[in-house]
Order: sequence, then C-alpha cells, then structure tokens
Amino acid sequence: MTTSAFWLATFERMTRTFAQALLGVLGAGATGVLDAPWTGALSAAALAAVLALLTAIATSAGPEGPGLTETVRKAPE
Repeated sequence: MTTSAFWLATFERMTRTFAQALLGVLGAGATGVLDAPWTGALSAAALAAVLALLTAIATSAGPEGPGLTETVRKAPE
C-alpha cells in the first residue's frame, strides 16, 4: 500500500468501476441523453468507485496489489 504502483493500480480499478457503474445505471431505462438520470447515475458511480478504493485498502494486507491475489508490476524507473 506504500508503493506508487499500488496506488496506480487502485486508481485504474476505481476508474473502471466508476465507468461500469455509470454505464450500468444510465443503460437501465434511459431513452435519451436528455432523459438520463445524470445526478443519480454519477452519484451511484462515485459510490462504486469509493467502494473499490476501500476494497483495495482492506485487501492490501496481501501481496503488493490492490487485491488479495494480485501482484502489481513495477513501473520502469
């Protein structure tokens, strides 16, 4: 949890989770861009990203990665 590689992988996971949640909420019943529930969708996506962050921190006791079974590849210096 103290390496930049850990935080880079965690940020990538949070970004993917945010995008997936946003698309999931917007795709559920939205008929057009103007009719989409943007406030609720962004709120749900932000909550999902925060949960991804908390999951990464909670599982950081394992290997170097933000997950229990992951190993973060070191960035070239």
